[in-house]
Amino acid sequence: MQLLSKDSLHRGGFAGLKETRLIVDNKIGGQSDTWNGLGNFIYLADARFSPKGQTGMHPHKELDVISIMLEGNIEHKGSMENGKSMGANQVQAQRAGGEGFVHNEINPDNAENRMLQLWVLPEVAGEPASYQFYDLKKDQMVRVYGGSKSDSKTLDSQTIIEVGLLTKETKITKQGEFMAYVTGGTGTLNGVEVTDGDLIRDVGLDFTVQSEQVHLTLIYLNK
Repeated sequence: MQLLSKDSLHRGGFAGLKETRLIVDNKIGGQSDTWNGLGNFIYLADARFSPKGQTGMHPHKELDVISIMLEGNIEHKGSMENGKSMGANQVQAQRAGGEGFVHNEINPDNAENRMLQLWVLPEVAGEPASYQFYDLKKDQMVRVYGGSKSDSKTLDSQTIIEVGLLTKETKITKQGEFMAYVTGGTGTLNGVEVTDGDLIRDVGLDFTVQSEQVHLTLIYLNK
């Protein structure tokens, strides 16, 4: 089992947000203090937007961008789903594809928010741009990315991302290699106590929630 704590890393940022990057894969210039991802999963940042802060309009191409709201709200501006709002316990997944998209994520409130951003490289180049939106459900792991092309509910990939809003004593198990990121609470993962901002890589997941609530972001390969 490998564990990387958010608090052990440098906190940087740009524009109106501060972020800690835990995964910056070698494919995109990662350094020794961050981890490589799993499969086509290449990037994970834990970010807080300043009050009224924003990223500024910027482009993506041939990249899938998954945004998970933990606290507060975001207003999404851009070439896909312009004007869409996202609040705590909601997730958006955007595929830039060969078409590409531009977007700006804006904190509309007078308080900080918190959002996770994950990047995955698409397996097929030249796909059309597309957008998916999800509400998390208590004590369920919701698939927000990955699966077969025939499943219209998710962007297709062999790299799977599931997110759970889990309450005390809920148990989650999974076979095979995985990466998991814990936020907003504590739990026991494969016999080790884990807490907010812990990133774990291991084989075979056995997780039990210890606090009243916790977010679990789980990444694995569909084999």
